[in-house]
Amino acid sequence: MHNILAANTNSYHSYSLEQALEGISKAGFKYVEPSAVRGWTEHVPLEATDEQLAQIKASVEKMGLRISALSGHSDLTTPQGLADGKRAVDLCVRLGVHIMNTAVGGHAGKEEDKAAFMRHIFELADYAARRNVFVALEVHGDIMATGALSVPLIKEINRANVRINYDTGNCVFYGGVQAIDDIRPVVPYLAHVHLKDKRGGKGVWDFPAIGEGTVDFARVLKILEEEGYTNPFSVELEFSGEPWPPLEEVHRAMQASYAHLKQLGLG
Repeated sequence: MHNILAANTNSYHSYSLEQALEGISKAGFKYVEPSAVRGWTEHVPLEATDEQLAQIKASVEKMGLRISALSGHSDLTTPQGLADGKRAVDLCVRLGVHIMNTAVGGHAGKEEDKAAFMRHIFELADYAARRNVFVALEVHGDIMATGALSVPLIKEINRANVRINYDTGNCVFYGGVQAIDDIRPVVPYLAHVHLKDKRGGKGVWDFPAIGEGTVDFARVLKILEEEGYTNPFSVELEFSGEPWPPLEEVHRAMQASYAHLKQLGLG
């Protein structure tokens, strides 16, 4: 497969962008998905100045990386989340990327207000479309707990630039289904895929290195290849949540993840 394989800097939550970029580059990745999530992982500030953004770009380039997409999660059921979503779209333009990953209820969303989300998504979609940016809604929370639940919502929104960011760990955590049983019908609606491993069943927060959990990545990648998926992948590791593991363990997990995926034909 020749899809872009990136690493999400949220895997280095609680560490600096520089530490994240160093670990991601040393693991073998050539692309990075920076996190710009207010109140969680703010490796790219939503209100970044031109000087800050120039420094971020220089750091990325220094490590031999390129930016593939932006993680810009905000709670799109709220006016503040809509405003932050627009800021994230603007960051995409300034960084030269065309995919902004987000979610209905943002990073922390579980039980979500669909009516409130629907009041905002069209404005964000139109704002992004004028700037040639895809809004990729993540499999996350209750409204988009699985691919099967996500597709009807994308059809209801009916905007060409609003697609799905499939998360291979979240479908288990929120929806109790394995990606291999859920992802095939979703492929025509995908803009992006988060490769995330998982241990334990629904509601168990345990997202280890790729290859150290129960997600069958060989079969997931085979299904995506059969269905003609050509958009980017990004590895996201969330371990057991806070407190995050020591930096050396995050580095090790990132290296193990890249090695496993390379063995499967990615990277």
